[in-house]
Amino acid sequence: MSQDFRKIVAQNVKKLREMKGKKREEVSLALGLDNSYISKLECSNINLTLDKLVKIAEYFEVKPSELLNE
Repeated sequence: MSQDFRKIVAQNVKKLREMKGKKREEVSLALGLDNSYISKLECSNINLTLDKLVKIAEYFEVKPSELLNE
């Protein structure tokens, strides 16, 4: 995933998480991910797999493509 897409996904995940009033740890636990995963994701420090992209989109009740849109 290019750096641009990582930044876009990072911004979108953070925005959705904050809109839902969730802490990073809550999201990580709900998704069965390491506690630091969402933090790293929101800082654009992770190459997100498609499987995880879909899982995160389902958690936030959005289409996976919405996480890739600016």
